[in-house]
Amino acid sequence: MQSPEASTAATPTQIHLALAAVADEVVGTLARLFAYVGALVLFAILGLAALGQLPNLRDDEPALKPGWSAADRSHPAFALSRLDSLEKTASYTILRHPEGGRRDVMRWAGEADKPMAELEIYREGGEFDVARPATADLAVRIGLGPTTPLEQAGLIDTKFGPVVLFRPTGTTQGMPSCLGYLKRSEEPALQISGFSCQGDSLPARRAAIACTLNRLTLLTSGNEPKLAELFAHAELKRRSCASQGSSDWLLGAANAQLRGTL
Repeated sequence: MQSPEASTAATPTQIHLALAAVADEVVGTLARLFAYVGALVLFAILGLAALGQLPNLRDDEPALKPGWSAADRSHPAFALSRLDSLEKTASYTILRHPEGGRRDVMRWAGEADKPMAELEIYREGGEFDVARPATADLAVRIGLGPTTPLEQAGLIDTKFGPVVLFRPTGTTQGMPSCLGYLKRSEEPALQISGFSCQGDSLPARRAAIACTLNRLTLLTSGNEPKLAELFAHAELKRRSCASQGSSDWLLGAANAQLRGTL
């Protein structure tokens, strides 16, 4: 039988053990609580990061992807062989794309700065979409609505070979209308296009476009030997503007959705 003295001596020890157990339990609970809160914070951070990436996951073409921009420090690579009254108000703009494309655009204006003609030489880069019709933006450049359909208005013979002409669908012979034009080259990857409102008749506009293209010359090819070769071969077929006539073109009945070489 335990003596009263022994029972009294054991009581403080039991109290200390109980307090130690409670302290351990509190510490363990706090540790688990901190771990739980930390896990919640981590999940919240990961969730916010995932939400920040959702626009890129929903769209394969990010909205902030850089596009065409003016290259003010680049030098003109093309010119016309001689000047006339139309070219006194010419402007030359160079646009570049991060994926390698370059557009050299020459524009001419008439009275009240009304656009009279445009010539664009587009050297294709990685941004070029082969599935997009080559005439997709030609109507807008002419000054028509983006949904205005175009139809072929014949072919003209130039030093670059046959060039397709376009006009708004339904235009009759007597209606005044600017003519668009397009020439594709696969090697080098090149597209020459534009429009002309010069002339009071369809034959006059055809002749103006043929004259412009025959006078187009290369100033510098940079590191593109195939471009220099293209213009060198074209110069061998060059004709004077005075020799342009109505016999060098053929009417095309079908609307053109050009994706290949002409």
